[in-house]
Amino acid sequence: MIKGQEIKFRPEVAMSKMNPKQPVAPSERRSFLARFHTGAASIAALALGATAMAQTKSAAPAPFEPARHDKDDWMDQLPGKHRMVFDTTNNPRFGDALLFANNFLTANRTDYGLQNSDIAIIVVARHTSTGFGFNDAMWAKYGTPLALASGLDSAPKTNPRSAGGTGVEALSKLGIQFAICAMATRRIAGQLAQATGGNTDTINAELIANLVPNGRMVSAGIVAINRAQERGYTLVTP
Repeated sequence: MIKGQEIKFRPEVAMSKMNPKQPVAPSERRSFLARFHTGAASIAALALGATAMAQTKSAAPAPFEPARHDKDDWMDQLPGKHRMVFDTTNNPRFGDALLFANNFLTANRTDYGLQNSDIAIIVVARHTSTGFGFNDAMWAKYGTPLALASGLDSAPKTNPRSAGGTGVEALSKLGIQFAICAMATRRIAGQLAQATGGNTDTINAELIANLVPNGRMVSAGIVAINRAQERGYTLVTP
């Protein structure tokens, strides 16, 4: 070998040296080269596959972001440093929600020095608690059928959850909001129409126009519960 001369690897020579008495056929040389290149390609593919798998495992999924709808923006417009929503479906639960909401305001005032305006509270009236979202005029007009639709045995002439220190009237003055289920309201309107011989559409519109103070219609109570939680309200189910 001459110093400085470049040495090139020749597969056919290597093969011939293994058995110098047997010449290397062209087909054998091609087979050897094909296997050589195939092996190299396989190693490269495995390396690339491992890299891609590692990148896939390390990529964390994007956090869930709920869709926002304009008709729910009123929940964000309520002032407050803390947010809570009560889900009520019947008379006892509606009464408990009023009591617990008042307790929540009181505890935040006395122990944390917060004002009522620092607390955002929504009480959702749905299913058989929906009737408590209508004012005294509706209870005076539709007493018995409205009481039956609300799960009551007697027929009061005023909203039985309206008066008192923890009633709807008093709590609405403290800033508590009431979300009334539109789907249940429509059902109640049908029951009242059947009992009085009236028109369902007319009675439904009448009920919507006679909500309790700080009351608003929502498409469905269960939807309001979902949207409130997506906007940072803590759910309480009495």
